Amino acid sequence: MKVCEKSGRTIEDAVNSALAELGVERSQVEFAVLEEPSKGLFGIIGAKLAKVKVTVKATPVDRACSFLQEIADSMGIAVKLEVENSDDVVKINFTGDDLGILIGRRGDTLDALQYLVNLVANRKEESRVRMVLDVEGYRRRREQTLQKLAMKLADKVRRRGQEVVLEPMNPHERRVIHTTLQNNRFVYTTSQGEEPFRKIVIAPKK
Repeated sequence: MKVCEKSGRTIEDAVNSALAELGVERSQVEFAVLEEPSKGLFGIIGAKLAKVKVTVKATPVDRACSFLQEIADSMGIAVKLEVENSDDVVKINFTGDDLGILIGRRGDTLDALQYLVNLVANRKEESRVRMVLDVEGYRRRREQTLQKLAMKLADKVRRRGQEVVLEPMNPHERRVIHTTLQNNRFVYTTSQGEEPFRKIVIAPKK
């Protein structure tokens, strides 16, 4: 967190001086007045400058990274966080050695961390920033695996003419299956059941 203390003839002068040094806009900071200005005797002798403490507000990304780093430290895991910003989502990727514990069974731990970091990052924010977590490109590899599985099972359904029910998946993984097969000429997909046991059914088109 960036903090700067500055003095000036007025509080406004001191704040502006701090903003210039920090290179930020006024909307991005909070400030506290440490000393009020005074004119002194005859307006000259003993005159005292205003002194302020200016603190740059933590952004959602700052809070997210701080939270994730604390989690990793508490687990004794050495990680590096890589942040990628786009218009509607912030992707944070963990890199390091032996990070399987952060993924969990079929990504369960990673999904839980992603849920928590979204709560932490968007606390007191007027507009929500969507955070997506990944570990060494796990989500991309998982998507590729699911796409291959979808095509393989679709072919099986086409050949046998019988529907196939997949194991329970989270909403993101179900979306991958639906998207992969949405234009398939021989099968269609539906979801059944309640969270967290909701499953995809791949059935033959009649």
